[in-house]
Amino acid sequence: MKFLKTFFSAVGLSAMVMSGPALAVDKITAVHAFPTFLVYTKTFLAMIDDLNERGAGILEVEVRGGPEAIGMFEQPGAVREGVVDMIHTPGSFYGASVPEIDAMVAARVTPMEARANGGAALMDEIHQARFNVRHLGWIDGGVNFHIYSVNAPVFDSNGMLDLTGVKLRDNPIYHAFFEALNATTSSMPSTEVYSALEKGVVESTAWTSIGLIDLKWDQFLNYRVDPSFYNTDIGVIMNLDSWNALSAESQALINEVVIEWEQRSYDARQANRVSDEATLQANGMEFVAMTGEAAALYQRTADDAAWARMRGRLEEMDGMEHYEGLRSLYYGE
Repeated sequence: MKFLKTFFSAVGLSAMVMSGPALAVDKITAVHAFPTFLVYTKTFLAMIDDLNERGAGILEVEVRGGPEAIGMFEQPGAVREGVVDMIHTPGSFYGASVPEIDAMVAARVTPMEARANGGAALMDEIHQARFNVRHLGWIDGGVNFHIYSVNAPVFDSNGMLDLTGVKLRDNPIYHAFFEALNATTSSMPSTEVYSALEKGVVESTAWTSIGLIDLKWDQFLNYRVDPSFYNTDIGVIMNLDSWNALSAESQALINEVVIEWEQRSYDARQANRVSDEATLQANGMEFVAMTGEAAALYQRTADDAAWARMRGRLEEMDGMEHYEGLRSLYYGE
């Protein structure tokens, strides 16, 4: 009997020792704003796979889905409240709460330059204070937007794009720019645009220089307007309380992996841009370009609209303390 008691005690101690590391694994949940077939989501899922592989025995990230799990515009509130620990989303989806995100929209720097000059650290600090999240990284940076259209674009006497009467699909990231152009817009998530184009509800939309083919919008859109404007502001953000509950080892690993993927995704998207542009043109899409002063005015109008939106929101919040710093770090002015 004494032997059995000693044996089972040893077995129990061994089980506790063996199960210790498993109990110590940090587990977090994540969702993504866009469908899985889109290149941006593929980047995020690849990054999570990398994180889980390198974090074996330390950290485990469970991806619970995309907009079918939590609506894309509801995801920021969900991560702020801790319903989910991490999300991959455009910052503009919660820009009313964190107006400073527009610094990324109108940025002239890459994610790596913002990381090096202190812009990323300041953006994270602001997110923690305003939204109860950590802004971990700016993923798939270096990708700009264009306006695409079913019909040939119209230009005014100065060579500037004229959107009068055009049924244009809108989105939070470029709404301020379209307002500045006096456009008539219809706001809708990207998941509804294919049907809207098919039915003629909209005849023009803005999107990035990549991904149009994945969405199959190129079946309807025949023209792209140049030059480009704005940057994607897709980030990985994590609930601050969830972050603080992680071990120091898990925190260090997440930081390391996300920062690596800022560069990796930036490089990959530049290659995608070249490839997608060639495919679109080969399939018959015409790129129509503004030039000279008209092109410069077009881009400046876009930038000014983003900075003006940020300023207006911050003034309403009485929160202008970081405006000039962000403009210097992200825009160079």
